[in-house]
Amino acid sequence: MEVTAARRSFLCDIGFWADRTALHEAASHGRALQLKQLIESGASVNMVTVDNITPLHEACIQAHPNCARLLLEAGAQVDVRTIHGSTPLCNACASGSLECAKLLLEYGAKVNPSLTALTASPLHEACIRGNVDIVRLLIASGAQLEAYDVHFGPPLHIACAKEHVDCARELLHAGANVNSAKFHETALHHAARVDTVDLTELLVEFGGNVHASDNLGRKPRDYSTPGSASETCLRFYESIPLSLQQLCRIRVRRMLGTRAQEVIGQLDISHRIRSFLQYSERPAPLQTDT
Repeated sequence: MEVTAARRSFLCDIGFWADRTALHEAASHGRALQLKQLIESGASVNMVTVDNITPLHEACIQAHPNCARLLLEAGAQVDVRTIHGSTPLCNACASGSLECAKLLLEYGAKVNPSLTALTASPLHEACIRGNVDIVRLLIASGAQLEAYDVHFGPPLHIACAKEHVDCARELLHAGANVNSAKFHETALHHAARVDTVDLTELLVEFGGNVHASDNLGRKPRDYSTPGSASETCLRFYESIPLSLQQLCRIRVRRMLGTRAQEVIGQLDISHRIRSFLQYSERPAPLQTDT
């Protein structure tokens, strides 16, 4: 259980690095007792490997919240980045560990670390994983809905590309731009590719433009499989304009942006109209205004 002493070198205020330490191993395998003993014996919790991975990264990528807590309580740096730019919060979201994500945020982890060409934001990672609970947590903690990743574009794009309807719904309810584009490609293009009708209908309901062309001049329907349910759905929406009710709802929410849910909830309007504007899954029963 001794710390590996190979090629030690001091890295600014982070700590020493070594090939890999017993602390990394204990954190990676969830051995909380061994980890506690190592910390009490004086092992540095900020020891990094040659690619700048700390024991806290290991605990989070392997979803071991007990180990993560021990490390944080002992002074582990919460926002230290690997050579690829990933923070422990990115790792927690990638592993789908809600407990680790909550813990890191409690210790002040940045919900919006600066993006690099080699890493995605915590919200992107949660959308890739499809963990809607973490997506909700990050949104509530102030995650940027339009954070732009060089590979995926905004989080909504990756949620649709991975067919995570619930994650896409959370993003849209929170005010994500349904028509945000990467190389003129929108979330609706991704939904058409994966042939998921639920996604297609959700995006159109929130104002997704079925006529939007990407940099190749192709509309979403051009990426759907001929004769598929998605192709039929998109063809229908191309030929039938949205109702005035739908257009009004989309306009109201677009004007309010990320404040839509909050502001609409405070309006002095009927429950039925409020439910419609908020896209409630189970609209409240119609009540007579007094």
